[in-house]
Amino acid sequence: MEMLGVKELVVRPAEAEEKAPDGLAPAELVRALASHKAREVALRSDPGDIVVAADTIVWLENRVFGKPRDEGEAAAMLRALSGRTHEVFTGVSVIRAGQELTRAVRSEVRFRALSEREIAAYIATGEPMDKAGAYGAQGKAALFVESITGDFFNVMGLPLCTLGLMLREQGVELL
Repeated sequence: MEMLGVKELVVRPAEAEEKAPDGLAPAELVRALASHKAREVALRSDPGDIVVAADTIVWLENRVFGKPRDEGEAAAMLRALSGRTHEVFTGVSVIRAGQELTRAVRSEVRFRALSEREIAAYIATGEPMDKAGAYGAQGKAALFVESITGDFFNVMGLPLCTLGLMLREQGVELL
């Protein structure tokens, strides 16, 4: 957020379980999840606060790849992504003075082919365990990413261009 010129920031993690109705398209799913988080945090915030929430998923062959539950699931995700192109969707919700804006951003990521040794070594770093799709493009998994089409920051989990436009729409001056 500092990149946008936001100086004061308080992090209030959402406490409610992340749930959305089954059968949603990926963009609808991340919008619903981000909105749910933002509304839950807004209820615990001061009325003058600006609440920003986001949720990111990896989408491949009509399947959601969220955060892996364990190392085995992380390995399965990385094997599925190996040598292929997948989509990353992030939903962003901004609430200010009771007014909510919610958007979804989509990017495509192409992974090079990964060896079993690389997958095991990456999992051993612990980095994939709290990331959608079991990887962080901004971390050690940068070695796996051949290309990104779309917003790089979306792949990191917070599409800054879209967020900046949403904040401006809410009357927040940045930079």
